[in-house]
Amino acid sequence: MGTKTITVTEEAYERLREMKRGDESFTDVLLRMTGGDKDVMKGFGSWTESGLRDAVDDAREEFDDDFEERQASL
Repeated sequence: MGTKTITVTEEAYERLREMKRGDESFTDVLLRMTGGDKDVMKGFGSWTESGLRDAVDDAREEFDDDFEERQASL
């Protein structure tokens, strides 16, 4: 497979570098980010590793507690 040289700004380079996972190359990142993988199930479960799931669960629990308190006061 051949290669091409491209020019990107420092900002674009930094964003791309931040997206790298483990031993990924920049080519791997670009292919992943531009839809080189058409696996529709790829994103499922991604919250598990992001920490967002805990934040959502905490917010849901807080909402439920508040709702129960309001219901009890009626």
